[in-house]
Amino acid sequence: MRAMTISTPGGPDVLVESELPDPVPGPGEVLIDVVAAGVNRADLLQRQGSYPPPPGAPPWPGLEVSGTVGAVGPGVAGWTVGMRVCALLSGGGYAERVTAPAGALLPAPPGLDLVDAAALPEAVCTAWSNLVDVGRLRAGEWVLIQGGSGGVGSIAIQLAVALGARVATTAGGPERAARCAELGAELVIDHRTQDVTAAVLDATDGRGVDVVLDVLGAGALSANLAALALGGRLVVIGMQRGRRAELDLGVLLTRRASIIGTMLRSRPAEEKAAIVTAVRTHVWPMLDDGRLRPIVHARLPLNQAGKAHELLDKGEVFGKLLLTT
Repeated sequence: MRAMTISTPGGPDVLVESELPDPVPGPGEVLIDVVAAGVNRADLLQRQGSYPPPPGAPPWPGLEVSGTVGAVGPGVAGWTVGMRVCALLSGGGYAERVTAPAGALLPAPPGLDLVDAAALPEAVCTAWSNLVDVGRLRAGEWVLIQGGSGGVGSIAIQLAVALGARVATTAGGPERAARCAELGAELVIDHRTQDVTAAVLDATDGRGVDVVLDVLGAGALSANLAALALGGRLVVIGMQRGRRAELDLGVLLTRRASIIGTMLRSRPAEEKAAIVTAVRTHVWPMLDDGRLRPIVHARLPLNQAGKAHELLDKGEVFGKLLLTT
């Protein structure tokens, strides 16, 4: 099979097309003939050498795919050859074939192009697990989604709206802000020209938001804390603006707030399977009735993975980039 492997840590040009043996599904695993793979910021970090795959995962990138079942390993029930699926992976999605635990599979939504289904697993599982399981977001609460134009952010906006929450989000520039509003955000803040915290406090009559879903990390820590309401929850899922910051514990204490950091990729297979099951139960119906849809910026051939990384790194992608086989 063809796969886009990393010749050595570095820039987008280190992604090279390689011929590798076809993987064979082991006990409890399914082989997927890949139609498309999603591109995520974690892939860029892995390419640079700063985010190694967990033990046992393929050494090339790719955290989500869509395709058809090519074979099933011993002990697998409920999945048969030819079924349309998408899957959450620990790595290896930039390839024509990949194996995944059966618990990581989701049926591809019947009304959705199979290629576009590759934009769902990582973003939806991340958004659901962090907004609902970790952030305990409830109907009527305010949530601030930092980076609403990203792959996770564009899904998180729609998901939070579907859950009955009031959504504030950030985006860079008026065009991207307008697109976030179209997805259902009640308040969209252009972080290039507006003070995010001031805008949040103004919209909430000084109260603040109940949950912040943050991909920025250290560079936004103080602003995120200042935007929280009493009892608010800051859920950090990324470090785009650094990993170290100074924390004012006085703000944390007076707001009786919580800061939680989470990561999806390194979780045990059992935890991922539980998230996938919850997503299938609670989120997949939202795809069927139109409350949720993948936002695909562009599709590129698999051998243009380097170009896809360049586009994502420039910060001009809205939603997800997909690599097609």
